[in-house]
Amino acid sequence: MDSRKGSKVNSKTSGRAAGALPSDLTGDSLREREALRRRYKPDEVRILFIGEAPPRSGRFFYRGNSGLYRAVRDTFLTAFSTLTADKFLESFQASGCYLVDLCGQPVDHLLPKVRATICSDGEGRLEHAVRCLRPKVVVTLVRSIRGSVEQALAKARWSGIRLEPPYPGRWKHHRVEFQRQLVPLLMETLSFPSRQSQTERRN
Repeated sequence: MDSRKGSKVNSKTSGRAAGALPSDLTGDSLREREALRRRYKPDEVRILFIGEAPPRSGRFFYRGNSGLYRAVRDTFLTAFSTLTADKFLESFQASGCYLVDLCGQPVDHLLPKVRATICSDGEGRLEHAVRCLRPKVVVTLVRSIRGSVEQALAKARWSGIRLEPPYPGRWKHHRVEFQRQLVPLLMETLSFPSRQSQTERRN
């Protein structure tokens, strides 16, 4: 009877225990993810997108395999007809856009109190990023981190245009509203060559 209880405990605590991270979000893989992010850092940041944290699933915006990536890409394609989906990350960088996270580790599997504490701890990290990047526009992608973003921006003595659209997650109306708010900002702040100018340049 005791051995059966022991086996149940072991099965619960082995493998992906509560709070454990997938293998591709530990150790060297975390550093590889951040190295990939830095590869796409523009020389001059015009719009800084701020997320909460990389998801526990291991998906990542700069790998082009996350829901956030698809939502941002589709919004840019709506705003600028000359862009192509297959080269989106290069276009995102060339336009002066960059995405950073408040937290350096996944938090979506944590209890709310612990999650909030880690977000607060990330304010110094974000402050440093804002001081270095000096973006003209800041887009906060998750409204729940608004307080931490405001603290970081204030400490960095940053001023500029801010936008807080709803996170473009599972709900269609959030994705629609995300595009509705973001497209005018992109068109006002960024510029891409028209199809006519691209054709003239090739000729």
